[in-house]
Amino acid sequence: MESTERTSALYFRDFRLFWFSQLISLSGTWMQSVAQGWLVYSLTKSPFYLGMVAAASTLPILLFTLIGGIAADRFRKRNLLITTQALSIVPALMLGIFTDTGVITVYQVIFLAFFLGTVNAFDIPARQSFVIEMVGKGHLLNAIALNSAAFNGARLIGPVIAGLAIAYMGFPSCFYLNAASFIPVIIALSMLKAKGDIRSTQGGFLRDLAEGFYFIKGQKNILYMVILIAVFSLFGIPFTSFLPVFAEEIFNAGSTGLGLLVSATGLGALSAAILLAFKSDMKDKLRFMSLSGLCFSLALLCVSFSRFFAVSLLLLIMAGWGIVSFLATANSFIQLSTTDNLRGRVMSVYSFVFLGFTPIGNFIMGMMSERIGTTNTVAAASLVCLFAAIVFAMKHLKSYN
Repeated sequence: MESTERTSALYFRDFRLFWFSQLISLSGTWMQSVAQGWLVYSLTKSPFYLGMVAAASTLPILLFTLIGGIAADRFRKRNLLITTQALSIVPALMLGIFTDTGVITVYQVIFLAFFLGTVNAFDIPARQSFVIEMVGKGHLLNAIALNSAAFNGARLIGPVIAGLAIAYMGFPSCFYLNAASFIPVIIALSMLKAKGDIRSTQGGFLRDLAEGFYFIKGQKNILYMVILIAVFSLFGIPFTSFLPVFAEEIFNAGSTGLGLLVSATGLGALSAAILLAFKSDMKDKLRFMSLSGLCFSLALLCVSFSRFFAVSLLLLIMAGWGIVSFLATANSFIQLSTTDNLRGRVMSVYSFVFLGFTPIGNFIMGMMSERIGTTNTVAAASLVCLFAAIVFAMKHLKSYN
């Protein structure tokens, strides 16, 4: 019975269909992510353009995700997700065709990354707030942990396959496979009984938008989490965009080495998700978030100084564990603390700082990398994360002394 409770979200038919289809699609997404990063670096040999592409993919989150949160509260979430998944096929297919025909340029990659980011700005708030409607509040943390396990399991599998596919079949295969991977999700979503409740008031766009911010402002614990997430998004999470530089210039490991570096981060993230799935009744969430935030920041700082491939893999496992432990726990804490009629908008604010600030961080770190080098940039950024994590930890750990 205990193991049943720990995986209870999968006993809901709708969530089970949703979860397994996502596992397929996310593997394709990570294949494309690795292939796209390596393609950009092959075309330009520039960390600046790596940052630009990463910024283009996440800038729409900054611009449009708050609107996506309002849409998630005003429209049927299932229908919204079917639309976003269908639109996600377009950039993957176009990247495959452009690369296959030899006409691909870095500017086309930037445009298609921006297009996909715009789709994701509406997809993410709907997806985040739809989970609780499939499983209920009692199984929310378990469902979030299982979703994170799927995301990071795909993050472990996809890059390895991508590295091999690039080496033996070329870049286009990764993009074509990703385009095909969205089809199972669309089929699964069309089979769901849950469609997503419409809870938003008709108070107008600006009022709807402001309500989410006012709620977070009034909840101090949530506000502190959002601030730390913003720091991690600006100075911590963008480090993954520069792993091609580590793979090529520091370790001379090629596309296969890049796949291993990305997969190491995914392995740590997956282990965190599995731990959370088995600790769905976790107490002292604030203390756990404090410790995991410190783990991520310290591991990232050590990565910037490491010159041994195996050591860097271990450190990336620690970094992946830390950031996912923090984010998944914060996600469940925020959702369980939010009223039903505000959940789409509050989660859009969460997504806004989690993903929307990342393009700014990618741009800043890309510019800094051109001037002082990638490793020095990652070191400086990780120190900022460490300082913010210490402040957050001091605020919450002192109550346990």
